[in-house]
Order: sequence, then structure tokens, then C-alpha cells
Amino acid sequence: MVGFFRSGNLASRVFDRQFLSPRPGATVNTVRQFYENLVPSYTIYDIDCPDYSFRKFTDDGKYLVAFSRNHQDLIVYRPIWLTFSCHEECDSHDLPANAERFDSFFKQLYSISLASSNEYICKDFFLYMECHQYGLFATSTAQSNDSSATDGAIHGVPSIEKITFYLVRLEDGAILDEKAFCNDFINLAHSIGAYLYEDLVCIVSLRYQTIHVLQIRDSGSLVEVRRIGAFCREDDELFLYSHGQAAQGNSFLPGIKQRLLSYIFRKTWNEEPDQALRVQHLKKKFYFHFQDYVDLIIWKVQFLDRRHLFIKFGSVDGGVTRSTDQNLAFFAVYNMETTDIVSLYQNSSEELYSLFEHYYDHFHANPQNSSHEKFISSHSNSVHALDQLCTIKNKASSSSQQFVKKMMASLPYTCQSQSPSPYFDLSIFRYDEKLISAIDRHRHCTEHPIKFISVRQPNVVKFKIKPGSDSGGSDSRAKRISSFLFHPFFPLALSIQQTYMQPTVVNVHFRR
Repeated sequence: MVGFFRSGNLASRVFDRQFLSPRPGATVNTVRQFYENLVPSYTIYDIDCPDYSFRKFTDDGKYLVAFSRNHQDLIVYRPIWLTFSCHEECDSHDLPANAERFDSFFKQLYSISLASSNEYICKDFFLYMECHQYGLFATSTAQSNDSSATDGAIHGVPSIEKITFYLVRLEDGAILDEKAFCNDFINLAHSIGAYLYEDLVCIVSLRYQTIHVLQIRDSGSLVEVRRIGAFCREDDELFLYSHGQAAQGNSFLPGIKQRLLSYIFRKTWNEEPDQALRVQHLKKKFYFHFQDYVDLIIWKVQFLDRRHLFIKFGSVDGGVTRSTDQNLAFFAVYNMETTDIVSLYQNSSEELYSLFEHYYDHFHANPQNSSHEKFISSHSNSVHALDQLCTIKNKASSSSQQFVKKMMASLPYTCQSQSPSPYFDLSIFRYDEKLISAIDRHRHCTEHPIKFISVRQPNVVKFKIKPGSDSGGSDSRAKRISSFLFHPFFPLALSIQQTYMQPTVVNVHFRR
């Protein structure tokens, strides 16, 4: 692929594209090499823009989603391209003063109120359904850590009085449907507590250990089609009541927990072929750890396909805190139709790590992903990303188990958490992933610009991204964090720097 174009000149590449044909199946990857020449090489520092919290571009590039600073309103923009005219050659001129405004790049479509007076929009939560241009948003009341344990609730998990999910049509801002959860706890940070696959959404109630599977209908309604937790089949509860065995208090383990224990028991039973030693093996491997297995709770869930869920189990403490890589955890593949656990792995499993390394794209496959999102670099589709992973693995060879646990901490995959921008394509550009990456996370600011270097020409810096002011005269002692929003296919990006007790600085990086 790298050798397809004979020159780095843009005009020459256009002629090459006319006369040469790429290998079958490599057309898109070949065309993406044009981004070596089409880069956001010009920056407007501290652009005059509204004081909003900018969330992200949608993966089809049609909308920029933002929230008001009081976390009450949703604001949606449509990206437009900067246009201006000059009497002479434009490259020799500075931009006109009226061009250095936010509304020269983005047109506000609408602003709607989502949250009530005692609710706030979760600014980290947003899922986008491209086929219908629907957006899923969440609001919640304040979190309570000293809530009393109610029937069925897990002790030690905090409570939120009300969490509401809103389905919004981004084209016109119409609120199509909403789904509320009361006195519950759902991890809304970075959309961890929900996963979108085609028209299905799974939402994990940590407090009540229930997986709610919702379907987004074409009409825009949210319909609960399955609930997995205390019961796995739709008629489980009816069956218990009809046989006079209705659960009272905690007399029964939840259905999903029984499936887990049954799988571990059968797996342990089959590990020892000798009938005489099998009981002792069960005592050592199963019954000795029985209470530990019973105490496991669901942390996180994702879809593998329409029938299978990938579920992470762990301790109560690990499910609430952000740092989970050092906690003992298990990963289960659950079939929703048969209600069986198909396979189970510990978070230190070399077998699971091998699947993670070679088939990572299967962990976040979605048939309705945009054509741009299908080309996000990973170590299962990019030799450059695989080289990076192998380098990290070799450095951690002395503590292989800890390395595997650290890698497994990213599973299950967080839905829509990576930017599909070609400037993060590791086959085209190299950059310092400690400072910037495709993963949607805040970063600590650096005093120096972030360099994007050509992979084809290792000594050539194609462009730089510098968050913060142009002068760089801010107080170095103050804690500064930055975030980056890249358009999925335009040479356009926003860098947002936030400093404690100071105004937010927004820079626009684009191709002039």
C-alpha cells in the first residue's frame, strides 16, 4: 500500500489514481494516503466561541454535539467550511477578522433543554445511531453514597435518585422517547454503562445487577425487549410463582449468577478425569472459592453480536471505582437466547489475551458502523499497531501476568470511544500516544506542539497540534488538561484546554 503512489506531491497522486489500480480490497486504504497531503496545517488560537462543553463529532461527520455549562441544554452544530475571498493571492493574507469566529466553521442548528432543575446532563455520555441520525443522551440527579440497601440492591453500590435516557433526532432536535431508572446506579462516565449494537442498546444496572436490553424502533421509540439479572428467561418468574416457590428476600441467587456458578462447576468437574480424585478437585477449586464466586457482580457489558453478550464480573469495589486492572475479574460470553454461559476467562488468561491480540476488531464490530469507523487502527488490522503492542509486551516480559491484566482492563470495549479520523491511522501518521490518541479521553497539556510524522517519510513532520494559547505564557504550575475533537474525514480539529479557575481555550485546526 505504501508504494502505490510514486510521489508525495498531491497533483501527482491524483494522476496516479487515474491510471493505476490498487490491489483488490485495498482501495479505501490507498485513497486514505491522500491525507498525507490534506492536513490541518493552520491554527486559529483562542477562537471566539460560545462557552459550551463540546462533546464530539458524530461518526458520519454531520453534527458537532455540545452541552451548556450548567449541564441543562443540548446544543447541536453542523460543520461548515470556512470561505472568504481576497483581491490578491489568499495565502499571503491573514484571515479576515470575521473569519476567526466559531460560527465561520460551525452553524448552530438548535438548542434544546434536556434536564430539569435538579437533573444534569452527563457530558461524557453520548451514543449515535447513524442510520437514523438518532442520539442517545443521559441525565441524572446527584449521586448518594449513603443510600440504604433496598430489596435486591447490592450493598456498597451508591444510588442515584433518577437517571433518564433520551432518544433525540439530531436532524431537528425532536425528543422521540425517554427511559427512566429510579434509585439505581448506572455508570454513565464515557458511556461505560451502555452499549449500542445496530438497533439494540444494553444498559447495565450496577445497583440491581440487571442488564436491560432495549430496541430502538424505526419510529424512534425505546422498547425493552429483554431483562437479564434475577431472571434469565421471560417466564422464569412466572414458573417460580406457579410452583409456589416465589423468591422471598435473598432465598434464591439471581439467575445470571446461577448460570455462572453452574458453568464454573461443570468446567471444574471436567478438568479431573479420575473419578476418585474429582471430589477433592471440586473442594479445592470450586467449593473453597464458592463465596468469592457468589460475591461477584456484573461490572460492564457489551454486545458481540445480536445473540451474545460479553460480560465482565468482579468485586463490588472494582465495579464502582475507575481503576480495575489490579482487581480479580472474570469475562463471560453469554448467549441471550439459550441463557447459557458459553465460555469463561479470568482476567489473567493467556488464551483470552491471544484472542484480544489477534481478533480485537471482533470485540467492537458493529455492522452499522460508519465507513470511516471501520478503519480505526488496532493491533489486529494494522502491523504498526501490532508492533507497538509487541514492544510494550516485551518491556513487560518480567511480569507477564500483570501485563495481561492491564490489557484486559480495556475489555469489554467501550462503545464509540475512538475517533475514526484518518490522522490517527497508524499506517499513515506517527504521534506520541501519551499526548494524543484516537481514544476519547482528557490528556495532560504539554508546552510543546504535538507532532504528526509521516510513516512513509519518517523524518517529515506533516503537521502539529498545539492546545492552549499561541503565546504559551500560561502558569505552568496550574493543572491543565486538554481534549481533542477530530472530524471523521475533514482536515478539521478542535483542541480544548481547560485550566483551573481560568477560561477555556478553544483552538481550531484546519487546512487553509
